[in-house]
Amino acid sequence: MSVPRTQSPTPARAFSQRFSATRRGARLARLLVAHQLTEWGHPHGTEAHDTVVLVVAELVANAVLHGRVPGRDFALSLSYDAGRGAVRIEVTDTHPALPTRKAPDSDEDGGRGLVLVDALAVTWGVCDRHGPGKTVWAECATAPRA
Repeated sequence: MSVPRTQSPTPARAFSQRFSATRRGARLARLLVAHQLTEWGHPHGTEAHDTVVLVVAELVANAVLHGRVPGRDFALSLSYDAGRGAVRIEVTDTHPALPTRKAPDSDEDGGRGLVLVDALAVTWGVCDRHGPGKTVWAECATAPRA
């Protein structure tokens, strides 16, 4: 006798995965986030989709370029709260250095990814994690801004 399985009336609204701290890992993270957003009803070309994918791209690039510790991966978590109209992104790496945001008019090459995150995300920050390293997080709106 088989026991019927019941499905939750609401599909899971969370995604979490570890990736190699490489360019390939960063690319795979972006692609999987884009797919997940489409599954959650935010297809390619919508403001929510494009904003979240761009913020993820910046945060995972930082994890690969600045947060890389040889032999260690980075973790990406994505959660969607339809009631709040927000997607929360968390990227965790094991490097102890905190990210720095350079001024947009700085003469230095690179380092402006967090300026972009600051412009696109509703809010963002850095928090400690269990073990070495940190988690950089951002929240993006899924409804058009007024």
